[in-house]
Amino acid sequence: MAQYLDPKNDLTFKRVFGEHKHLCMSLINSMLPLEKPIVSIEYQTGELIPELTDVLRNTIVDVRCTDSDGRQFIVEMQLFWSESFKSRVLLNASKAYVMQLDKAEKIKLLHPVYALNFVNEIFEKSPEMKDEYYHYYKIVNVKNTEKQIKGLEFLFVELPKFKPLNRAEKKLHELWLRFLTEINENTKDIPLELLEDEHTREAVSYMERAAYTKEQLQTYDKWKINMLTERGMIDDAREEGMEQGMIKGMEQGMIKGMEKGMIKGKTEGKIEIAVNLLKKGISIEDVCDITGLSPQKISELITF
Repeated sequence: MAQYLDPKNDLTFKRVFGEHKHLCMSLINSMLPLEKPIVSIEYQTGELIPELTDVLRNTIVDVRCTDSDGRQFIVEMQLFWSESFKSRVLLNASKAYVMQLDKAEKIKLLHPVYALNFVNEIFEKSPEMKDEYYHYYKIVNVKNTEKQIKGLEFLFVELPKFKPLNRAEKKLHELWLRFLTEINENTKDIPLELLEDEHTREAVSYMERAAYTKEQLQTYDKWKINMLTERGMIDDAREEGMEQGMIKGMEQGMIKGMEKGMIKGKTEGKIEIAVNLLKKGISIEDVCDITGLSPQKISELITF
């Protein structure tokens, strides 16, 4: 029985989409709502920005390519979500867009850049977004979203939220997401639907453990261990942050409680003084001046 690897791993993801142009084109065409499908691509090498030392170092800039129309596509697999990841994506896409100035003679000749990002965590957690895994962004007019500044477009796919619906019009879209979410080291039987399509069937073949050398498997396992270690560090940091937040909240609550108590105490003291002054026949106006209480409050004291 064949054993399989996880396509979300750095090594395997690049094996499928960074070495086989037709599979990369199939993935991008199935995910992005392009007016004109990609018919050919050329891979671009080199990092767009220096390696970072924070959590963003887990961002895998696996594939960067340009199609026959000059459009650029950046494909990334992000295992751990961070809000700053959006900034990293924006920076990558912007850098790719600006770098065209080295070749283009005029700004208007610059080609659009598309950032396709698969995220293996849920980051949109609001109730109204609980079933939305597909998040597409453009630069649009706030009042009239049909008006767009073309140049940069972004797609984020939350893999854990994806549930196949077997929609005929989105068959390849769902097959690729099933490939990314259902194939892993625990897979025993490959879903028939993935084997029926030539592209996903080929991609599955590259996930067979036997297709890798001993050195490659060591690289795969090392990357996996690094990710588990980083996952633990992130979880520990989040737990520590929550604990510190709770302690700070309790401290602030105690301070606010003391302040309220002091205010309440001062008010009760003023009322007691006002009552005694009224009993001695002091006028309401004078009692107001002495205690700082309002005439309405003094009148209530006389009533009761």
